[in-house]
Amino acid sequence: MKSYVVFEDGTKKIVDGMPMPSIGDYDALVKIESCGVCNGTDSKIIHGKFKGIENYPVVLGHEGVGRVVEIGAKVKNYKKGDLVLMPYWSDVPEGYSSGWGTYSEYNIVTDAYAQEADGIIPAEFSYGQCKLPNDFNPVSSAMIITFREVLSTMRRFGMEPNRSLVVLGLGPVGLAFIQFAKLSGMGPIIAIGRSEEKLNLAKKFGADYVINNRSEDVVSAVRTILPEGVDFALDAVGVNSFINTALEIIKPDAKICVYGISEEMAQLVDWSKCPYNWTLHFHQFPSKKAEAEAHAQVVSWIQAGILNPNDYISHVFDFQDIDKAFEKIENHEPTMKMVIKF
Repeated sequence: MKSYVVFEDGTKKIVDGMPMPSIGDYDALVKIESCGVCNGTDSKIIHGKFKGIENYPVVLGHEGVGRVVEIGAKVKNYKKGDLVLMPYWSDVPEGYSSGWGTYSEYNIVTDAYAQEADGIIPAEFSYGQCKLPNDFNPVSSAMIITFREVLSTMRRFGMEPNRSLVVLGLGPVGLAFIQFAKLSGMGPIIAIGRSEEKLNLAKKFGADYVINNRSEDVVSAVRTILPEGVDFALDAVGVNSFINTALEIIKPDAKICVYGISEEMAQLVDWSKCPYNWTLHFHQFPSKKAEAEAHAQVVSWIQAGILNPNDYISHVFDFQDIDKAFEKIENHEPTMKMVIKF
């Protein structure tokens, strides 16, 4: 089996001859068909800056989609041919660590509900492994993992209809927050970015106003639109300094929400220019149970034609060309979601 591995010095390559994942009684073996590239998490693991991952080499990939090809003896809720989301290879070979391991030709899903029925407490990640309609495109379906993370995170942040929102960062994550906020009845929605192309996409996905922070002062622009301040200010990309900017644009009892993960783990916070009452809420590692709870809504929106994963995908690379995706990230080339096809 082939897997994509990053080594301690940051080099990365496809390693051939990896052992097949072993399946237990409650597991199903999955032949991977696609895996989305997570610019933030994957890059931070490659650079040795993802909190909690310290032992290298690491088998990368966590946005996988594939089909079940074999099932364990006690599996009840998967069958051969099922299209499934977010497998996870935990038992990587000795000498390797798992960065979820889905840039691999085969992977594993676990039947959490069969385990529950037999009195076994499942691992939390297995709740996030869900079936997709069999007619969904396996390549574009990789984007559904991001969609579920975003929707479940919105719920964790307490975002509600008729509340205003400012979003910094207009990659696939930020744009999904904007689209889901619009679908959820939030507004006004203000998008902040540095690319006119991305700002135009933000308008397409539901932003009521856009601010180019290359040429505009964010605080003045937001205060012109919302003189009393904003209810939610969201960092969707990982710019720590935005916390201080947000403190100048929020209304009393508002919330600053941090979803983007920065490589820097510290920030001096100056609350001299903000209301007395406010909340700073970091949510950077979504609950897999919460993602599963968002799954049906995301699938329903796609089936209804309200949400199109292809709108978020800019590049698809064959697995043997996976390095090209990471070259684009390293070169800071503008992309949307990139997907690796097996």
